[in-house]
Amino acid sequence: MSAATDAYVVSQDDVAKVRSFLLKLQADTVASLESIDGGDFIRDEWQRPEGGGGVSRLIENGKFIERGGVNFSHVKGATMPKSATASRPELEGAPWEAMGVSLVMHPRNPYAPTTHMNVRFFVATPKDKAPVWWFGGGMDLTPYYGFEEDAVHWHATAKKSVESFGADFYSRFKAHCDKYFFLKHRNEPRGIGGTFFDDFNELGFEQSFALMRSVGENFIAGYAPILGRRKEMTYGERERDWQLYRRGRYVEFNLVWDRGTLFGLQSNGRTEAILMSMPPLVKWDYMRTPEAGSAEAKLLTDFLCAKEWL
Repeated sequence: MSAATDAYVVSQDDVAKVRSFLLKLQADTVASLESIDGGDFIRDEWQRPEGGGGVSRLIENGKFIERGGVNFSHVKGATMPKSATASRPELEGAPWEAMGVSLVMHPRNPYAPTTHMNVRFFVATPKDKAPVWWFGGGMDLTPYYGFEEDAVHWHATAKKSVESFGADFYSRFKAHCDKYFFLKHRNEPRGIGGTFFDDFNELGFEQSFALMRSVGENFIAGYAPILGRRKEMTYGERERDWQLYRRGRYVEFNLVWDRGTLFGLQSNGRTEAILMSMPPLVKWDYMRTPEAGSAEAKLLTDFLCAKEWL
């Protein structure tokens, strides 16, 4: 941390401002997705025995969204989970408070990509030290069939969400996203990336908060046009089978590598809310290789390759 960020002590008013924004973001995002799908998201409010709780908004078997969730959580604990102190050992044993909105959409149509967005705020209070705080978040896209116009639009929106805060933020956050959403055991990216940032406080509280807000508020502008173009495309058993197979990679990443999933489970979070990110149907095939020159093969060679889209 810089001296400037060290000097700022987060107040309860600050926490309340972040919470208020996140609840509004959840409501606005759900409303936008309901207007696209035509179905309704259920509302499930829950409490956490160790402190805090959340609101899960979920749609299953919608017209276009096979499964999707937009979750808000605000949880507290007496001791930092191991997943949160792996890169910050000085915070081991510290009381903490975390809040965020996490979203995953799994459309039914194989031509429509899965997407994930998360924005979050974290405060920890080490013994005899000032509170430590940071923001995190990002948005990424996981197509099953590649369309260049979708990839360019997605990355242009991701860039727009952060570029006014720093000329190098998009390139930094894109590189972080490509590195993070990578299945090491498969040696392949999960999708075509977007932006991802964590432990972010370098702009001070107000501007760091503004950057996080911008990422959350630009998500619908990035995803809605893509879902609108692809949700009613004609497809058959071949495309559906490929989609279910590739969804397996999504499951593998979330259960093996994702720090957010580990944090939720290690902090005794609500399992149903944590695992709402999983696709409703998925399959695995042994040593499957798509036919050379096929649309399925082009996904792997032309899209899942951490390329520069802009």
